Amino acid sequence: MDTSHNRHYPFDLSVVLPVYNEEDNVLPVHDELVGVLNSMALRYEIIYVDDGSRDSSGQKITTLAEQSPDTVRTVLLRRNFGQTAAIQAGIDHANGAIIALMDADLQNDPHDIPIMLDQMEKEGYDLVSGWRKNRKDTSIRKIPSRMANRLISRVTGVHLHDYGCTLKTYRREVLDHVRLYGAMHRFIPVLANAAGARIIERPVNHRPRIHGKSKYGLWRTVKVVLDLMTVTFLTKYNTRPMYIFGGTGFILSFLSMISILVMALSGIFAGNLRWNSPWPVLAALFGVLAIQSILLGLMMEMLMRTYYEAQGKGPYAIRRVINGHKHKPLPVEEGE
Repeated sequence: MDTSHNRHYPFDLSVVLPVYNEEDNVLPVHDELVGVLNSMALRYEIIYVDDGSRDSSGQKITTLAEQSPDTVRTVLLRRNFGQTAAIQAGIDHANGAIIALMDADLQNDPHDIPIMLDQMEKEGYDLVSGWRKNRKDTSIRKIPSRMANRLISRVTGVHLHDYGCTLKTYRREVLDHVRLYGAMHRFIPVLANAAGARIIERPVNHRPRIHGKSKYGLWRTVKVVLDLMTVTFLTKYNTRPMYIFGGTGFILSFLSMISILVMALSGIFAGNLRWNSPWPVLAALFGVLAIQSILLGLMMEMLMRTYYEAQGKGPYAIRRVINGHKHKPLPVEEGE
């Protein structure tokens, strides 16, 4: 891997591993990971983030950092904040030109990392996403996962087979445009795509869990659907909230007019307007909701502009500028 263009970063590669109750796995995964990274001609660091483990995981990764202060960093969170927060903490403490994420449960294979980095280097991708094509999990986990992946791909337009695979490699510039909250880590490819990242998916080796227990249940599928609604709004309507709120307002206005029309037609053909029917109530309800939706859209538009202008941000992300420079304003002469 050519690392000459990464010299303005302290490391060529940062590997981030969120850890939660993995006391039997952290040492084997560390030994295997170090063996792989040492075989590569690059500067690397390993960042472990303990997400409030209740076992000895925190102590073990602290010892690893003390034994290898130049290559291992440990971040200990005060309590269990969830995998997304742990990943964001690791990204915030990473100093590599490329950031690789992987689980600490030995199910991800570190030997896939060199292949993913090579694909990024040779083909120019910003994000290589792992696909557990031969996933070594029970059907009760695989079936809901497949359904969720298809739903996410269809709704977001970013077609991946395996959003849930933690093993991914990212260029640092891509993650600079992504902030993770809630349980949004599985949607990083969607957020990166919104920032203009080039994404490719490749099959990776997936191994059965030997030690510990899985941290995911069926409730995770419900969370995925709720998070999908959030990420869809953030990526498609973040800079144009009036489209969704105003569109909803127009639909409600149309339903209000339909209710009024039905009420009027029933009055004409039945001989009376029948004010005690549900149509007047529906017309008033849809009308009020329509006004509220449009007003909410206007308020969101003002909040969006305040967000960008207060932080000096723009609604775009630049990949590269060639021979670009900014013109500074000329100084104003006194008396002018």
